[in-house]
Amino acid sequence: MRVFRGHIPPSAQGPQGCALTIGNFDGVHRGHQAMLALLNNEAKHRGLRSCVMTFEPHPRDWFAQQAGKPELAPLRIATLRDKLQELERCGVDDVVLMRFDQRFASQTPQDFIEQVLVKQLNARYVLVGDDFRFGARRAGDYAMLDNAGNTLGFDVARMLSYEVHGMRVSSSAVREALSDGAMERAAALLGRPYSISGHVVHGRKLGRDLGFRTLNLRFPSHRPAAQGIFVVRVHGLGAQPLPGVASLGVRPTIEDAGRVLLEVHCLDWPADVAIEGGYARILQVDLTHKLHDERKYESLDALRAGIEQDVVDAKTWWKI
Repeated sequence: MRVFRGHIPPSAQGPQGCALTIGNFDGVHRGHQAMLALLNNEAKHRGLRSCVMTFEPHPRDWFAQQAGKPELAPLRIATLRDKLQELERCGVDDVVLMRFDQRFASQTPQDFIEQVLVKQLNARYVLVGDDFRFGARRAGDYAMLDNAGNTLGFDVARMLSYEVHGMRVSSSAVREALSDGAMERAAALLGRPYSISGHVVHGRKLGRDLGFRTLNLRFPSHRPAAQGIFVVRVHGLGAQPLPGVASLGVRPTIEDAGRVLLEVHCLDWPADVAIEGGYARILQVDLTHKLHDERKYESLDALRAGIEQDVVDAKTWWKI
């Protein structure tokens, strides 16, 4: 899968153009997956490359910052790394990362169609969701896009909402499930366990001092959809996935910086991996069950006791 920032250069475009879909794709849930399957099918049928246009930052995140109300930003499901990884898994040929800023937000719907879809991307087929809006003040809609397609020579299609067991699948529904700690419901909406991946980074080594070696992964958003203490499955450290327990949040007992960190303690450390052997590795951590919300302990001794109980509870859950 190729990833471009801003546009696909003419030298990289297929001679026939692309089949395009547009969206934030936070989580790449089962509704997204169905849309991408349709996109790939249409692209193959038409002899086009399949392409996803997505945004960084999330448009609602940008508008919240502009309004001085960061609390209005949506809770973030996935990191950019995880979103791109899932898009590649879904068989997409190209991804265009659009920087959402004042210039992009102020485009008229007609300029977006003519300058971005046609001139920059050479879109020959455009697939959108049933609630798709675009352009300044969200003035553009499906009917406008369809009319422009008739004039400018590209086909437009719309996919209606997707349901699983009577649940409408959406990023909002995934956020709600993660916020509720309903990891099985989130997995049903995603079609896979909810996971976070990234490079292991150095921390303060406090976990080791407390008797619980941890592997730390940064979560780039200050508003993750899931927070708390979780039973986890760790991929990428040993030959097989390892059971563990993890904290995802801001570590209120330790600091007040608002930095979000995923701290993972493996219940069984691989014998062939040295103590420092986890650093710089890329791990995938499946959050399978929520134990409880983050807690602010009155002392490090109280924190140690809390971690001890979390380890016991995780082992019970894993039946170790």
